[in-house]
Amino acid sequence: MALTKRDLVIRISEETGLIQTQVFDVVQKTLDYIAETLAKGGKVELRNFGVFDVKIRKARVGRNPNKPATDVPIPARAMVKFKAGMEMKAEVLKLTPKQ
Repeated sequence: MALTKRDLVIRISEETGLIQTQVFDVVQKTLDYIAETLAKGGKVELRNFGVFDVKIRKARVGRNPNKPATDVPIPARAMVKFKAGMEMKAEVLKLTPKQ
């Protein structure tokens, strides 16, 4: 089950009574600002949700599974990392199967 941006807009619109186009604009602007901050190398902290941060992944050597003898150089690159907040972690941990 995936929650799409459209689903989010509909749910917020129904709960708040706001027009869907207004909600869509706010949600889109929020996502735009998050992406803009990360693209500048910044950090986005959303309390009780989590932290988005940019990390540089080191260069390394990979292997082609079809030709294991051939080394493939993988260059360093920037990656977006997400660390869940305490409340989200606690809720997700409830999904852990019991043994």
